[in-house]
Amino acid sequence: MIRLILTSAALSLAVAAPAATAPAASTASAVPAPLAFRIDEGRIINAFYRHGPIAAHLLLRSGDQPRILVAFPAGNSGVGVWFGQTAKPVAWTLDQAPQPLTMKDARGRPLRGITAVATLDTESLKLRQAVLSSIRVLRDYEVLGKAPAQVLTPPTVDHGALVWARDRLDGAPGYRLTLTPLDGATVTSTGLVGSRGHLRVRITALTGETPLQPLQGKTLLNADARPDPRARDALSFLAYRQKFLAGSWRFDTYFGRDTLMSLRLLMPVLQPTAVEDGISSVLARLAPDGEVSHEEGIGEFAVLQNEHDGKGRVDTPSYDYGMVDDDFMLAPVAAAWLLEHPQGRERAAAFLARSGADGVSDGNRLVRNFAWVVERTAAFAAAPKVDNMVGIKPGRMTGQWRDSQEGLGRGHYPYDVNAVWVPAALDAIERFARTGLLDHYGTATQRAALKRAGQQAAVWHRRAPSLFSVTLPNQRARQDIVDYARAVGVPAQPALSSLGSAPLVFNALSLDTDGTPVPVLHSDDGFALLFGTLKPAQVEQMVTSMMRPFPAGLMTSVGLLVADPAYASAAAQSRFGATAYHGTVVWSWQQAILAAGLKRQLARTDLPPPLRARLLAAEHSLWSAIDAANAVRNSELWSWTYTDGHYHVAPFGASKADADESNAAQLWSTVYLALKPPVTTPKPATDKAK
Repeated sequence: MIRLILTSAALSLAVAAPAATAPAASTASAVPAPLAFRIDEGRIINAFYRHGPIAAHLLLRSGDQPRILVAFPAGNSGVGVWFGQTAKPVAWTLDQAPQPLTMKDARGRPLRGITAVATLDTESLKLRQAVLSSIRVLRDYEVLGKAPAQVLTPPTVDHGALVWARDRLDGAPGYRLTLTPLDGATVTSTGLVGSRGHLRVRITALTGETPLQPLQGKTLLNADARPDPRARDALSFLAYRQKFLAGSWRFDTYFGRDTLMSLRLLMPVLQPTAVEDGISSVLARLAPDGEVSHEEGIGEFAVLQNEHDGKGRVDTPSYDYGMVDDDFMLAPVAAAWLLEHPQGRERAAAFLARSGADGVSDGNRLVRNFAWVVERTAAFAAAPKVDNMVGIKPGRMTGQWRDSQEGLGRGHYPYDVNAVWVPAALDAIERFARTGLLDHYGTATQRAALKRAGQQAAVWHRRAPSLFSVTLPNQRARQDIVDYARAVGVPAQPALSSLGSAPLVFNALSLDTDGTPVPVLHSDDGFALLFGTLKPAQVEQMVTSMMRPFPAGLMTSVGLLVADPAYASAAAQSRFGATAYHGTVVWSWQQAILAAGLKRQLARTDLPPPLRARLLAAEHSLWSAIDAANAVRNSELWSWTYTDGHYHVAPFGASKADADESNAAQLWSTVYLALKPPVTTPKPATDKAK
């Protein structure tokens, strides 16, 4: 996920758009029980609580730089305190799980949050910095060690407790964090001092932001959802009538790509209103030209943005349209619901007719995006050359889901956008045009554009994918594998044995501006298997290249890696390591995409028996790896180590070398609720995960 730092260059990416309106509250009379669960990963304890208007995620990080942080879905807000370096690593214990708390601020306005008790196995802690603001400010502080001066507030001492409290910058109800020493601990001028070898504190964290309306129980999942308590809990914490949250703690708000991909994979087990609320949340945040919003700026982050832009301290939401993949995801996801799903087809007319607070119907918004897609892809359809493809936007190194600075290998034209999403979007738009569902929406010019989608799709299908094809002589590929395996400390022989004698063929991660392929093998072929229109030979090539053992391919016993730079330059290899956010790491949802894609291909009746057998074997191998890393399945991503002849799961963020910290609860990592493993027993993996 992209972090929007408070600089003029970054802030210029966000522009105002209509805010989503909240649907009416449920009329159900039964009050759901509190949602409370805990996920421990590496050095981090994550404790979640939600009931009524209160939703909070308490995070306790151990190590030599301990931290307390509480994230609130309300307003994407949070409070956190970072402590100074300790002489040796220290560890938190959660003594009392989060409990709900409501109090009033100095002006009598409600603050909502939680209180909990925790113990650290040290007698003293020095304060480094507390930050109370938007989660986007807190996550920037975590990475960069700085925050806007106007949000920082010093602590006060109140009845022996450390208290940080302030209003939001625009005067709205703000935030409060209190650390109350227990068991004889005391406050000093620089921090906290305990006794008898430990420091015990009561943590109270509150926000004044407006609560969201949860989707839960029978308003969220249907009877077909798998009985996975951990995934159900994570999804419930992230699902609201107004929007689905991308992940907690770092992304407790709307992300367009995350919403669309999660809806597509969860669609078989979501209630119709949940699907439609999710799609409407994307439509409500469209740009005037039809582009899909990547991320929203709300709460105090919006106040900071507006103040920076000279608009004053107002909280008018802003929307970032810097990504280029989500724009083309909307059409195939909308088609999956409104054209393919039985319940979606029945409700399509009513869904398209419903309007937001601004009086604009979802049908008109959908046509706006569709017309933009057709116009944006017309140049390549007319003259299929590289510089007419969809590239990332000027001045950026990111533009699709691999949105860390090195995620695309410094390429300009992403594979997934041009070889998968554009053709899939045009196919979906052409299908909508044939149904007549949209005949009364949009302008005459927009509707005319939709009718060109099919012709343009044919050119994109025929010409775009081949531009990304990489072919390496067999001997060259073997030497690359041997060299890279030695460099990263994994065995080469299983990878070499999978290679055969033919040249190695795979799809490049991206293209440079001059059309040169970036020779990094990747997991984005899973998108093609799930959304594309592929010939059997294409299916075989994609599955074969991905499913080879790493570093010939992407498979390890603890998951499918999202990138393999074995065939790239040494400089590129150094940027795609196991500590890089989009390097040789495992993203849970990418495995889910491949699992769903394999199942879709196996449903075909035109595949030759040998290829079908290969897909079944791939499915078994993939699910063996998914199950081997089950403990972190709902996390955002994880890394690995290789020792004693085995791969081992390494929580991402546990190492100081890791580029960032994984979310413990990630929206698109809950999609296994809708994915069923093969009925037959999976074949044993080549090595056992530890």
